[in-house]
Amino acid sequence: MIDALRSQCHAPRCACVRTATAVIWGMPEPVRYDPPSRLAYGKESSQFIEFHRAAGPGPHPLAIMIHGGFWRARYDLHHAEPLCAALAAAGFTTANLEYRRVGEPGGGWPGTFDDVTAAVAFARDHAPDFGADSARTFVLGHSAGGHLALWVAAEIPSLTRAVALAPVADLPLAHSLALSNCAVGEFLGGAPGEFPARYAFADPARPTPVPRLLIHGDADTIVPIELSRRFAAPSTLIEIPGADHFAVIDPTHAAWRSVLHSIS
Repeated sequence: MIDALRSQCHAPRCACVRTATAVIWGMPEPVRYDPPSRLAYGKESSQFIEFHRAAGPGPHPLAIMIHGGFWRARYDLHHAEPLCAALAAAGFTTANLEYRRVGEPGGGWPGTFDDVTAAVAFARDHAPDFGADSARTFVLGHSAGGHLALWVAAEIPSLTRAVALAPVADLPLAHSLALSNCAVGEFLGGAPGEFPARYAFADPARPTPVPRLLIHGDADTIVPIELSRRFAAPSTLIEIPGADHFAVIDPTHAAWRSVLHSIS
């Protein structure tokens, strides 16, 4: 799945693939994982979560993953499966969120925000069913999902931390750069000057007591690292030399070791 996304975004390819046998090849040892358990948190087709049980005895920390794709319906949670499986193998019960996105009924403003908030609360409520400790819940997200992870940390201040991988961390800047054919304007319905209240609500830098960690490759041409460097809130930024947009979610890439070390 990561290969397919790289191809669609005209970025360099790597060796990570999703296989029908639920094995992540390309790592020093293949990571085998059980198929995830799916639970619906709402009535719409995109309102569900896939839980990956952690390896070993629990209770485990709960990692809630929010996938990216510039908030658009054509990108779904499947490209985050290798990351979720790798986290489960490392001892984190993982909840991979799906949510309504631009291009489907109710997606974009404000439904995407409603779904993410509801899904995080639902995942925490069901954490014990999957051997996880809801009191040790953190969110992580990639790209647009990184924006949502930073944002939801202000909505749910009882989270232990928010980890944003190559995030769209500055919405006005992303809009001015017209990232992914003006994805931010498409998501929020227009420009910052047209909808200042929406941009203020969606701001990932709103105050929160939740510690925020941003991890970004300096070779990212899809979401430039400058968006993380300009993140206007207390946080920690880890820059990974030579890493592109997808390296930070690719368990077969050397950058993943830095990500996993930072999370652990």
